[in-house]
Amino acid sequence: MAECNVCFRHCHIEEGMYGFCGVRTCRDGIIVPGNYGKITSIALDPIEKKPLRRFYPGSMIVSVGSYGCNLRCPFCQNYRISWSEEAEQCSSQAQYISPEELCRIAVAEKTYGNIGVAFTYNEPLIFYEYVLDTAVLLKKENLKTVLVTNGMADVSAVNELFLYVDAMNIDLKGFTDHYYENLLKGNRQMVMDFIREAVKHCHVEITTLIIPGENDTDEEIFELSRWISGLTDGEGNPVGRSVPLHLSRFFPKFHMTDRDATAVDNVYRLKTVAEQNLKYVYTGNC
Repeated sequence: MAECNVCFRHCHIEEGMYGFCGVRTCRDGIIVPGNYGKITSIALDPIEKKPLRRFYPGSMIVSVGSYGCNLRCPFCQNYRISWSEEAEQCSSQAQYISPEELCRIAVAEKTYGNIGVAFTYNEPLIFYEYVLDTAVLLKKENLKTVLVTNGMADVSAVNELFLYVDAMNIDLKGFTDHYYENLLKGNRQMVMDFIREAVKHCHVEITTLIIPGENDTDEEIFELSRWISGLTDGEGNPVGRSVPLHLSRFFPKFHMTDRDATAVDNVYRLKTVAEQNLKYVYTGNC
């Protein structure tokens, strides 16, 4: 048995078994990602789809995903590869792509405007070792590494990533502990600590999915955006007001079909609230 140190759960995993995320496993007494190099999805996407609005706009990026996640969002759009029963089948169905091969794919796609690789679709931090190995190779080819992540990882466990990742879109799904703990089975403070560190090293944009009756009050979005506005770089200089925030519209999905989609007017209202604290606020799915 060994202890995983990636997120707040610190799963104690017996030999050959898996932690909460369904990915990190114990082999010969060492915790490793059981999905290393196992890819379930690959596509060439516009960078704006990540979403990143202020990082090489107009460019394309090779987007890849594996399977597994360390959250349990009941509204997950990618539940088939993240945490549903179907995700358990992904191991046998996934295609192995080595870091070297993924780098070659990214280089070949330069012809079509590709700037690098985005690790997305499922949670990349739970297989950060593969991300890191690929990012090292991409950097040698002058290509970018992007993460689309829930940010729920211990900074000390994944700190080497900050040397190689060029941009992240990080979910800050709400701004109350009960929302993170009760609905998502996560830890808000760990996400906030991760964001606080990430802005010191790379370009960061933040996404909040607005869910009716959960995180859609003016007060919550004001406090969330105010916290972002106070972020500082590695020298202690204020940078938070220029960190882009994406407010996305919720649609009923997966285990959360008990409410209507977010009213478009509400998303735009919350945009004006966040703009009291931030320079760049974007709406999504509207």
